[in-house]
Amino acid sequence: MKRILITGASGQIGTNLAARLKEMGYEVFGVDKRSNTWTDETPTLLQDLSSTYRNHLGGIGNVDYGQVDLVVHLAANAKVHELVEHPERAFDNFMMTFNVIEYCRQNNIPLVFSSTREVYGDIKRYETNEDMASFSTTESPYSASKISSEAFIYSYSRCYDMKYIVFRFSNVYGRYDNDIERMERVIPLFYKKIKDGEPITVYGRDKILDFTYIDDCVDGISRGVERLLKGQVYNQTFNLAYGQGNPLYTVSDVFQEVLDVKANVTFEPARVGEVTHYVADISNAKTLLGYHPKTDLKKGLRAAAEWYSANFDRSL
Repeated sequence: MKRILITGASGQIGTNLAARLKEMGYEVFGVDKRSNTWTDETPTLLQDLSSTYRNHLGGIGNVDYGQVDLVVHLAANAKVHELVEHPERAFDNFMMTFNVIEYCRQNNIPLVFSSTREVYGDIKRYETNEDMASFSTTESPYSASKISSEAFIYSYSRCYDMKYIVFRFSNVYGRYDNDIERMERVIPLFYKKIKDGEPITVYGRDKILDFTYIDDCVDGISRGVERLLKGQVYNQTFNLAYGQGNPLYTVSDVFQEVLDVKANVTFEPARVGEVTHYVADISNAKTLLGYHPKTDLKKGLRAAAEWYSANFDRSL
């Protein structure tokens, strides 16, 4: 049985991905600096991967991970505007990636890395082929941490033959994303505020984004894991999204409909560092991974609202 390490295993994507990989027959364990508030079904080591470590043979730092056949590196500080205010957290992202790829290099382990559509920036916002991202399009410390991490991964592949798949995620939402104290996400935040009768602010009336329901995201990652382990697909970078743009205010519109309330919605300009237009080109993921997302935004928001209705109090 192949054994897979997920960093950031207590987060939204990590929690869902661990469950899916176990259903597929893999043994899974996690590393995270926080305990999982949703489930204890995935063994998770509590460890801050952003520290400076020297020895990576048995694990990262003084922790022995045992046999590992593949690493899925999800751990990151992922709130764009928060990293504008606290850029040192972007540097932590880079250090986490460096520690993980050094561990993979020394142990000859393939890597799946979670990047972001933020690497395209607004400069090339209508050009989302995977080859179009570059350092010159970096809009924020967060996107800089991700594009620099990608660069290190590509260099490790060329210098040390480290096999990898990079996924650029786009606004993943749904089950297990409403732990607002851990990280404030716009979709569960809008739901909570509308339900509680509080006003909401949409930053960017004209903002168009490509929202990805969690089941589609996990399907794409798991397909990449399988093909990377089998040596069928490797050293590839994929956009992972639904492939359709929607205005951000659609989120508030659907939740008002679901909750049967009229919300107090105001609009402000997009905040510093935020991308204002992104629709993913997912043709490479379709061709090489057989990835075909099934959940459009309105369907996904209704499913998310159902989840929030049953589980929101657990996040507070």
